[in-house]
Amino acid sequence: MSSLEDRGEVGVPVATAPSSSSAGLGVGAAGAGLEAGPGGPGVQGGQEQADQEPDPDAPPKKRVRLLQEGEAGKLEERLYVVLCCTVCLDLPKASVYQCTNGHLMCAGCFIHLLADARLKEEQATCPNCRCEISKSLCCRNLAVEKAVSELPCECSFCLKLFPRSVLERHQKEECQDRVTVCKYKRIGCPWKGPFHELTVHEAECCHPTKTGNELMGILDVMDQSHRKEMQLYNGIFSLLCFEKIGFTEVQFRPYRTEDFITRLYYETPRFTVLNQTWVLKARVNDSERNPNLSCKRTLSFQLILKSKVNSAMECSYLLLKGPYDDVKIKPVIYHYVFSNDANETDYMPLPIIDSIECNKLLAAKNINLRLFIFQIQK
Repeated sequence: MSSLEDRGEVGVPVATAPSSSSAGLGVGAAGAGLEAGPGGPGVQGGQEQADQEPDPDAPPKKRVRLLQEGEAGKLEERLYVVLCCTVCLDLPKASVYQCTNGHLMCAGCFIHLLADARLKEEQATCPNCRCEISKSLCCRNLAVEKAVSELPCECSFCLKLFPRSVLERHQKEECQDRVTVCKYKRIGCPWKGPFHELTVHEAECCHPTKTGNELMGILDVMDQSHRKEMQLYNGIFSLLCFEKIGFTEVQFRPYRTEDFITRLYYETPRFTVLNQTWVLKARVNDSERNPNLSCKRTLSFQLILKSKVNSAMECSYLLLKGPYDDVKIKPVIYHYVFSNDANETDYMPLPIIDSIECNKLLAAKNINLRLFIFQIQK
């Protein structure tokens, strides 16, 4: 019995008293957890520990879903870096071109690179690998265009995300926060606001109740702009009634001046219209020294009569885009009286819309336009 008591005395302190050894700590913690009831401190401590550390036995569905959502966000960022234009570092909005090594360029930057190279009399190169680029060497990457169209983009009005392929339609037709104008703008209402407030504004707009005298000033401004448009079209229709009308396709070819610092200019081969020989010349930014350093670019042209004439020849002329070009040109009618002593017109601005259209012309190998000449009979 004494031996058993001795063994019991030895066993009691091991189970109840805190032990200084690592094994005793493990047994004590386990014992505390087992002795504690459902509402005891042992369960609460276990819950706090479970909150801090993930349970390896828990079902992995939620954890996998969260990882996938996080990875999706990172994937969009990585795709943005991979698919962005190498020049402007933005996702292309329209066509995507690639060099022979696969580096991507949006249509605007690609055209700008070709135009800059033409102005500097250099071979256009890829900004990444410096390989030669041109319209014949580069091709469109349709796969990248489709991938970019499916990436999400934020609406500038409602700040919601939409695929790029439907974003433009959403901003123009569907977004309730898009900026719109009052239907009474034609009679002077200056209101601009979100679309969802349009109905309320139009119901309260004061312009429909204005008198005729109050609206006369607004209508006069509208009539002036309308008269300018009608004057242009009436002028064209009256020229089409002339007896002697000639037109031809002209092709401007790039050349360089013989100055120390050469300048780019364009000239057409000699062509015949109305039984006379003519030449067209064009220059960039009115022969500015470094047009490649300017963001704003323009083209001006000059019509030259090469034939000798017996008497003065009064003509009207205008340039329009060619049948296979997509450049946007506003028709403008010019007048000049040609003679043997005055056979060159002044340089007149080519009425293109903006610098982007000018870059399209400069990036092309040749500029193809259509010239109309109307001889005025005395």
